[in-house]
Amino acid sequence: MKLSELFWSASLEELKRGYIQDENSHMCLLCGKQIEKGIVYQEEGVFYESEKYMRLHIEITHQSVFSYLIDLDKKLTGLTDHQNRLLRLFYEGKSDVDIQEEMGIGSASTIRNHRFVLKEKERQAKLFLTMMELLKEKDQHAPTFIDIHKTARMVDDRYNVTEEENEELLLKYFPDGTNGQLNTFPLKQKHKLIVLRAIADHFEDGRIYTEKEMNQILKESYHDYVLLRRYLIEYGFLDRKPDGSQYWLKK
Repeated sequence: MKLSELFWSASLEELKRGYIQDENSHMCLLCGKQIEKGIVYQEEGVFYESEKYMRLHIEITHQSVFSYLIDLDKKLTGLTDHQNRLLRLFYEGKSDVDIQEEMGIGSASTIRNHRFVLKEKERQAKLFLTMMELLKEKDQHAPTFIDIHKTARMVDDRYNVTEEENEELLLKYFPDGTNGQLNTFPLKQKHKLIVLRAIADHFEDGRIYTEKEMNQILKESYHDYVLLRRYLIEYGFLDRKPDGSQYWLKK
């Protein structure tokens, strides 16, 4: 299962701690790093068992689960820019007076009102989540949607893709399978997304690619590798150094 699929299928408790586990290892839901159980790990002269080392990894690499989640696209979090800023300041442990002074808005009572609104949003989210879980037990006609990758940019209707639609379009654009050649690059945005997601699967998590390596892999899918490279970055599948010397799969 892909990292994004694991992320979206994780329980609330698993998301809060930032990792999942099986009988053999712990896996970071934020970047996919796996830490094998039964091994002692060393960091700056201190020894850690696997689960504690996973928590240390999250702290060193991601600062915290909260820091990672709050940086996700606002279409994924459902937060306005203003709410995002407030939550960051609340998480830093600042008082209402400090926040009011830093943001230069209203008064301390204004901040308390924002806290109330956020608490209301939390209650609504709990009820909505419960209703959706109950709905799954009754709705026999609901299609299965493709998960949105966590690094997606400009999340909108183009991500409204069912598994059935995804398979049909992949067959249309990759008649010999997704490891074969793309017959044409689509004009429709939703179709672009489906094609780019398939091509992104050709890259390995955690591996750094040179520009030459990147171009060679993309040429195997389509002659206009520069076009593919640009859209893979634009859609948030790949990232690169500013000088274009190194590329990698975004988590």
